[in-house]
Amino acid sequence: MDVSGRRDEARLDPLDGLREPDGPCCDVFLTGTVFLDIIFTGLDSAPVRGTESWARGMGSSPGGVANMATALARLGLRTSLAAAFGDDHYGEYCWDALADGEGIDLKMSRTVPGWHSPVTVSMAYEGERTMVSHGHEAPPPAGPGPFPDCPPRARAAIAALTPGRREEWIASAARRGAKIFADVGWDDTGRWDLAGLADLEHCEAFLPNAEEAMRYTRTDCPRAAARALAEKVPVAVVTLGAEGAYAVDGSTGETAEVPAIAVEALDPTGAGDVFVAGFVTGTLAGWPLADRLAFAGLTAALSVQEFGGSLSAPGWSEIAAWWQQVQAVDGQDPQALRRYAFLDGLLPTATRGWPLRRAVPTIGFRSPA
Repeated sequence: MDVSGRRDEARLDPLDGLREPDGPCCDVFLTGTVFLDIIFTGLDSAPVRGTESWARGMGSSPGGVANMATALARLGLRTSLAAAFGDDHYGEYCWDALADGEGIDLKMSRTVPGWHSPVTVSMAYEGERTMVSHGHEAPPPAGPGPFPDCPPRARAAIAALTPGRREEWIASAARRGAKIFADVGWDDTGRWDLAGLADLEHCEAFLPNAEEAMRYTRTDCPRAAARALAEKVPVAVVTLGAEGAYAVDGSTGETAEVPAIAVEALDPTGAGDVFVAGFVTGTLAGWPLADRLAFAGLTAALSVQEFGGSLSAPGWSEIAAWWQQVQAVDGQDPQALRRYAFLDGLLPTATRGWPLRRAVPTIGFRSPA
């Protein structure tokens, strides 16, 4: 995997000026399952039973929770990940890609002898994706350890809420001062009981998509759903797909809505994780709600133009190059440009043109002798 220059490009620190000597050891903590993702792109349609399909593009990269961890690290946040890694070549590749390629702190992660890495094959076509995954739950660590009962002190933690289940580490992280940002998956039980999301009480922000938000709040409008969720959490953010996103700050009553940026989507894998990473970055940096929402949508839009969940996450160099390029295009809506004018005071000078070549997501290339 070619990651040359990646860590240098991400040196911009969005929290510069906010750090103190006795501050948290990391900006964001998260935990979950790391997959090896194998992504096929350039498919004209879904594979047909009994036939062989050829894809025009293919790559491999760390996936699962690695999508979120990489997106955070590329935005300059000090990221700590607790995860199990297989002791196979896939696990070794994922560990090296995250620790050495992205600068993610893996001190709380572990390699499990005799356990193979979970794998996901993702096929992208017609703006959507179809995935097939295989894996087994990692065996618990032998003996007590620092996690999950004592996650590191962090400014924020990102969690995936599970209906009907509490995660003690979430409460522990919140007690230690971390802002908890949470999303949620599809409720296979069909109950959609908001009270069943017990850890919601610890959350600073909750970021479901429109369908999830409406089902949990028994509403027929995503904006009404966001307002209802803001009665449960300080900030509710509902993603609206091609329409953008809508957010409500329950503590102030402030609302914000930002339309999506129209792009040609190559692979949507990991776009939701990139959106959350962008919103977390803006929140920790103290930006206004509308700026946080716009930045999250921008980073997600940039990510879908590349393939590979984690490797498609943009860094500051990509964002700067995009901002320089879009301002030079004739006929741009001045109001739309003003929505992103806050970037002027943040971004490094763009030294390379748009589009930038990202890291090559593949396994097996060796450095030349």
